[in-house]
Amino acid sequence: MAFFTCLFFGFIIASSGSVTPSFLNLTVVKFSLKSGRKSAFYLIGGFATVLFFQANIGAYFSSVLMKNSQYITFIQKIGTGILILLSLNFFRLYFTSNKQVKKVKIEKSKAYMHGIGMSLLNTFAIPFYFTSISLLIGLGYFEYSLQNSFYFSIGSTIGSFTLYALYATVASKIEHKLTFIATKMDFILGCLTGVVGIGNLIYLIYFK
Repeated sequence: MAFFTCLFFGFIIASSGSVTPSFLNLTVVKFSLKSGRKSAFYLIGGFATVLFFQANIGAYFSSVLMKNSQYITFIQKIGTGILILLSLNFFRLYFTSNKQVKKVKIEKSKAYMHGIGMSLLNTFAIPFYFTSISLLIGLGYFEYSLQNSFYFSIGSTIGSFTLYALYATVASKIEHKLTFIATKMDFILGCLTGVVGIGNLIYLIYFK
């Protein structure tokens, strides 16, 4: 019973987290339009590999960080810095790259490693899982153990992969309608990461 419960909550939480706009799912759309759906799936495979471990870490932190809130602040500071740097990089790509979207085939291994690299930069994942699992613990639906954490991570990996794959599939099927958006994707990603990064910075300065 614990297996299905943890699997279910992992799937639901990861799916809901993947639905909201983020630089990961927008990168999937951009990758699918530029390199094709198959390469996008390898990119998503890289995402899922890292997300599996991030879910495990989030579950572990839920049993530790609630007693040591100073570590959460430290993680937020690091995450804020990374987000601002990502925002500047996306703006750099937008203003220096050719606005014409061209199909460029990328090797599977490169797509997979690119997915791992992008997912490692996703500073939202661990705090997101930490918060979600802490809520489940508070409601009595989750009890931390290595086994339950493993089951939860499997569910979250499946959930994330499913949603990101849906993004890649939809993007490839309505490519002609997304051409304009694709040319602005780096700008959109820069704005998104910049707004969140600045929001985190303001929160840390005035509310911590």
